[in-house]
Amino acid sequence: MRKHLFILSFILISTVCFSQTTFYNVDTIQKIEISFTQPDWDYQLDTAKYGTGGYIMAQWVKVNGVLFDSVGVRYKGNSSYDSTYLKNPIHISLNQYKNNQYQGVTNIKLSNGFSDPSLIREVLSYDILQNYMDCPRANFAQLYINGAYIGVYTNDESIDNNFLSEKFYSNNNVLIKCNPTVNPSVSTKCNLRYQTGLDSTGYFNYYDLKSNYGWNELVALCDTVTNYPSSIGSSMDMDRWMWMLSFDNSLVNLDSYFGAFCQNYYLYKDNTLRFNPIVWDLNMSFGGFPFLGSGGFSLASLTVANMQQLSPTFHSTDVYWPVIKDVMSNPMYKRMYIAHERTILNEMFVSNFYQTRAAHLQGVIDTAALSDANNFYSYAQFQTGMTTNTVVGSYTVPGITNLMSSRVTYLQSTAEFTATPPVITAITPSNATPSLNSPVTITAHVSNANTVMLGYRFVNTDKFVRDTMYDDGLHNDGAAGDSVYGTTVNMSSVRMQYYIYAENVTAGIFSPERAEHEFYQLLANAVAPTTGQIVINEYLAFNLSGHLNEFGYPEDWIELYNTTSNPLSLFGLFLSDNYSNPTKYAFPETVVIPANGYLIVWADQNMTTTSNVHCNFKLSINGERIMLSDVAGNVLDSISYGVQTADISMGRCPNGTGPFGVLLSPSYAASNCTLGLDEYDDAHASFHAFPNPANTIVNVTMTSPEKENTVKLFNTLGQSVYTKTFSGGTTSLDISSVPAGVYYINVNCKDNKRIEVIK
Repeated sequence: MRKHLFILSFILISTVCFSQTTFYNVDTIQKIEISFTQPDWDYQLDTAKYGTGGYIMAQWVKVNGVLFDSVGVRYKGNSSYDSTYLKNPIHISLNQYKNNQYQGVTNIKLSNGFSDPSLIREVLSYDILQNYMDCPRANFAQLYINGAYIGVYTNDESIDNNFLSEKFYSNNNVLIKCNPTVNPSVSTKCNLRYQTGLDSTGYFNYYDLKSNYGWNELVALCDTVTNYPSSIGSSMDMDRWMWMLSFDNSLVNLDSYFGAFCQNYYLYKDNTLRFNPIVWDLNMSFGGFPFLGSGGFSLASLTVANMQQLSPTFHSTDVYWPVIKDVMSNPMYKRMYIAHERTILNEMFVSNFYQTRAAHLQGVIDTAALSDANNFYSYAQFQTGMTTNTVVGSYTVPGITNLMSSRVTYLQSTAEFTATPPVITAITPSNATPSLNSPVTITAHVSNANTVMLGYRFVNTDKFVRDTMYDDGLHNDGAAGDSVYGTTVNMSSVRMQYYIYAENVTAGIFSPERAEHEFYQLLANAVAPTTGQIVINEYLAFNLSGHLNEFGYPEDWIELYNTTSNPLSLFGLFLSDNYSNPTKYAFPETVVIPANGYLIVWADQNMTTTSNVHCNFKLSINGERIMLSDVAGNVLDSISYGVQTADISMGRCPNGTGPFGVLLSPSYAASNCTLGLDEYDDAHASFHAFPNPANTIVNVTMTSPEKENTVKLFNTLGQSVYTKTFSGGTTSLDISSVPAGVYYINVNCKDNKRIEVIK
């Protein structure tokens, strides 16, 4: 008897969505359960915290009911940690001992609400900040240890390789955590001040290097910030810095670069060779940390009134806050900084949007807070945390609305905020769909300005270039002096991202106001592949011993297939593993897929080379999504998959058009069908399975001369989950009890006649 394998991929209607967004959905509470076999687990965690800060092994951790055994757990935090606390901040490393992850998440970081009666400071702050710069996501979690409810926590996204790939399109560059490893002082702060005469070892106590290299780069950055401030735009992404500083000042977030310790931020050097700030640890935002510092270092506590009237230009001349000093001493940077702070103030606080969000967030956790016996504050204090000041030790934590209502009034009265910025309207490209490599003029009507600039770029990973716009009648801008400004650029790519910045001697403004985080977009009139011409043909998400990339490593890969008889350029197409970020990886101009040919994309987070294409993400072995889209946002192809088995790929058969099925032997850059369609003899048998996708029933039709056939349903691990024997004709498989996922069907025929594959 010869066995024939027909592989059919169908997605059950209730298929799980493999995306990190569900784990950080701000409207949900995650349930985290930890089981320790050690009776003295708390003592061991304390001992590790006071020692090397290492992990102890939990027997298992459950995340929303999903169990992971042998997981690393440790206490974290500085002022929020104390060995006497019953509710300490915790870091859970799912993959510390085994290759575990939950929805792509390997690090779970839980903050305990220290110094925050409202319990929402951190989540609300990140919810605001995400509108202006890339930052971690955060929501809430309830923590249980050995069955006992510990309390409600903030669940913060970790700044790890996944985060860096998602936000900066790379993760193997210099990463530095800016938190001093000794008690902060004038000379032990993460303020990026150059230490004259010290080599890199002199910085070891101020910063925590997270990458394999980077100390010399950090020293060079500090030298530039301190001694060559006119060059900081080449070393740092100044727009992100100005967003961070304006956010910290607006929200009186002083456990930050703006405060006494100059801490709680990361630096990542992206592929433009500039350092980007990444905000971290917002549990003491909105005045929860009252130490502003001055003259180098001071721990004089601010009153609530001091915080309400914190100057937007504080530290402007202080050498111990060199980045702030550099921004404030550069007239354009200062106007941009104030423009950003004005945007935050108007959008979030003048509008009272923050109060609506705060009320919603407190509603999400109300029941969890009520039952939290280990909370640092009473349930009554939680309920009034927005409006009532709370004494914490030697200082007062303001109610959030108490702080911000008066702060809005104060800021709006300052000279910086009463200055009148330009007005930008009627932003217009000369051609709404310019041809590739053709000139296009951008014009805008701008009043009350003496400088207008166009910021633009063609690729997400590039920095924005600023060109001066003119109102002289010589730059396709109409008549001279008519307040219409223009400049011309070459449309050298299929997409241009751009914004306008205008200023006068007292104030500046961006359009859109959230630039450079948000921007306008112009698409070229370029011929792009259409749906069905280029498809995801095969993928291997768990490569242990298969094909190697050019660096000698067995990495994940994705195979694309050209279904046409013409070579096709992939320029203007994007590949992603996150449906909310479809342009995560942009194909370079040089990538062409041959007629009826294959292209392998290594999903290994390396840079594309002259010989191989590499994208900036890896594939999850626990399941996720792959999506191919074009510059207009059209999805050309996508696939969701579940848990993967080592060295077993999923591929289409027939190539390009068939359903996905398990390939026990990956067919890297080759046909996925062991037997060509012309080898099948449809006179003897044909096979149908419908509907697909399915919910409770899959109907199987088999036309065959055989009296009996056996159909088996397998999951992606190769495990049989359903078997049924039937004679030719139609039978139904009851899959109502089968978990959601991707499956395939195996039909055993009792003769050596081949079976035709039906889509």
